[in-house]
Amino acid sequence: MLNFNQALANERNTKSLVLGMTQRNPKSLVLGMTHSSTSLPSPKPRASRNSLKRPSEILDMMEPLREVRDGYLISLNLGSPPQIIQVYMDTGSDLTWVPCGNVSFDCMDCDDYKNNKLIPTYFSPSLSSSCTRDLCSSSSCMEIHSSDNFYDPCTMAGCSLATLVKSTCSRPCPLFSYTYAVGAVTGFGRGALSLPSQLGFLKKGFSHCFLGFKFANNPNISSPLVVGDVAIASKDYLQFTPMLKTPMNPNYYYIGLEAITIGNASTVKVPLNLREFDPQGNGAMLIDSGTTYTQLPEPLYSQLLSNLQSAITYPRAKDIETRTSFDLCYKVPCTNNNIFTDDLPSITFHFLNNVSLILPQGNHFYAMGAPSESTVVKCLLFQSMDANASGPAGVFGSFQQQNVEVVYDLEQERVGFKPRDCALAAAAQGLHKI
Repeated sequence: MLNFNQALANERNTKSLVLGMTQRNPKSLVLGMTHSSTSLPSPKPRASRNSLKRPSEILDMMEPLREVRDGYLISLNLGSPPQIIQVYMDTGSDLTWVPCGNVSFDCMDCDDYKNNKLIPTYFSPSLSSSCTRDLCSSSSCMEIHSSDNFYDPCTMAGCSLATLVKSTCSRPCPLFSYTYAVGAVTGFGRGALSLPSQLGFLKKGFSHCFLGFKFANNPNISSPLVVGDVAIASKDYLQFTPMLKTPMNPNYYYIGLEAITIGNASTVKVPLNLREFDPQGNGAMLIDSGTTYTQLPEPLYSQLLSNLQSAITYPRAKDIETRTSFDLCYKVPCTNNNIFTDDLPSITFHFLNNVSLILPQGNHFYAMGAPSESTVVKCLLFQSMDANASGPAGVFGSFQQQNVEVVYDLEQERVGFKPRDCALAAAAQGLHKI
């Protein structure tokens, strides 16, 4: 593990970064995020809340040990002289983790990474004068192989955290298990080691506006990410819901879900555990940029599917459901081969404090391919969540946050939402190359 100290900072000004951003305010940063994806939307394995990252028992940080199939990348200039590294922006993590050197890693639960043990983009410590190597017994390094993580290979080897720290474990740990595939990660969580915290912005806030999936891998436009004063200033046009706190996971961003409305009529009431915590600290809804699709617990998820089936009269595409493992797919009329407009019912999430977020079109049903004979197959991009585990009761994923301005106001401990054309927002921030 390496200490970067101020290697992230611009040498001319320790309060600024060289991130391909547009700097509008010395107390704020405006960055551009590119949308990385390996393919059209594909379902992740059904998530168990045991498999989600959990805070460690030692430090105020979290581990980046989780699968990501597509996400939003930031280009960081690390070291002196700078080396450009692309990292996933993750609100569900604190740690900024970058692979160092040409080292082999075990990737767990990564279907499209099993045959590739090498991470092609890595940081070279020997080429930087501003980083130092940390000891494996340091508190930071101990967290990388924390026995608090169910999937950590050291845990599976039968080594407790205490024996690892004292180097008395009789069974050597396997290779570090890395589940971010070919990218590094920068944590935007609430802990002291997150990137906003280390830059002095943690008590302010940040905002993002994720571009739609159709812009994936487009190098000419990037999603706006604003950190600092500008992110939370003059945001009266947003609806704000309070951040919820639990001692079990103090560094996650939790919000409360009260109901879901289908179209203009059918309202699905949600269980109490999606807006409050039990005595053990489990429950509420995690808002996480590192989770692709929104996940809902049973029986709420099945009830949502049932209400959608009652409201939609198009024929089911059950062959596509079988092939993709998505639970609800329809053959939808496609006028003039325009796959981005349809008559499918809207889905509205109702959060605490009377916040109603109508998901932008394309954030729930998404086209699985090109139109054929004026018809396109669209599938619901939601997933069920394992109810027999600890942690959050649901997750609000990044796919459902597309074309929504999301503001994390850490001063007033609230999250704001406003549907918005993020491509236009990117152009306004100078993040659209013509």
